[in-house]
Amino acid sequence: MAQIRGTAGYHLGNQNPFGSSSRPDAANDPSPLEAIRKQTSKIEDLLDQVSEPIKPYLPMIGRFLIVVTFFEDALRILTQWSDQLVYLREYRHIPYGITHLFLLTNVLAMTSCSILIVARKYTPYAVGGLIGVVVTQALGYGLIFDLNFFLRNLSVMGGLLMVLSDSWVRKRFAPAGLPQIDEKDRKMYFQLAGRILLIFLFLGFVVAGEWTFARVMVSLLGFVACVMVVVGFKAKMSAIMLVVILSVFNLLVNNFWALHKHHPHKDFAKYDFFQILSIVGGLLLLVNMGPGQFSVDEKKKVY
Repeated sequence: MAQIRGTAGYHLGNQNPFGSSSRPDAANDPSPLEAIRKQTSKIEDLLDQVSEPIKPYLPMIGRFLIVVTFFEDALRILTQWSDQLVYLREYRHIPYGITHLFLLTNVLAMTSCSILIVARKYTPYAVGGLIGVVVTQALGYGLIFDLNFFLRNLSVMGGLLMVLSDSWVRKRFAPAGLPQIDEKDRKMYFQLAGRILLIFLFLGFVVAGEWTFARVMVSLLGFVACVMVVVGFKAKMSAIMLVVILSVFNLLVNNFWALHKHHPHKDFAKYDFFQILSIVGGLLLLVNMGPGQFSVDEKKKVY
């Protein structure tokens, strides 16, 4: 590139300034990184063509999948009301009456906020309500120190942040006494936070379970995809890769429908199944919106 720039002003073409023959093929020979970028760009173009028919519906599908775990949780509380009360009272030592209020508040908040998110109404309040539910349930059920539960719920909150950034359009936000903040800038920061939180589910997958050769290979592939999502390099393709990995894992491992209704792990498998669906929804929103300005992909467009 320096040779081309140096000779351009003197109209020397391919002539070597030291008198030896030039090698235009060497100048045009792409670096390995550039070759990888070209191949991944072709894959992205192919994925865009294949997904073209469903692109208009991706935001709606993503929002619904993100909140489906809250719908399932609300239904589970209602169908297991007496068991929930016994657990909170006997094992969590929450006083009688407060247990009823705790469960009822959670059911109402999860149902109403989820409906608002699907309908794209009052999204910031709905997202705040569901994040509040995640935090209060972690405290109420005593699961805040469970590493797998903690990482999964970080990913769910990442999906909710993607919903929030998806709902914002370019306009001004000016709190009293503070400088004006462009809403596009807020969207940029929340997209970055959502991208980072979304990958914590995969960290939970890595630290839990028995190690096999297949698990090692999937973990390595998923780790690479997670890093690419966080830094925003080929983020759409990486998110699609994670969607495929998580969907296959979900169907094979969390197949609660294949378990007997009295199986001790049926509720856990169902809970995990719908939580992974929520993170898949967040990844679909990432595919639809892109990684945002804090990403390698956007920096490449600038430079």
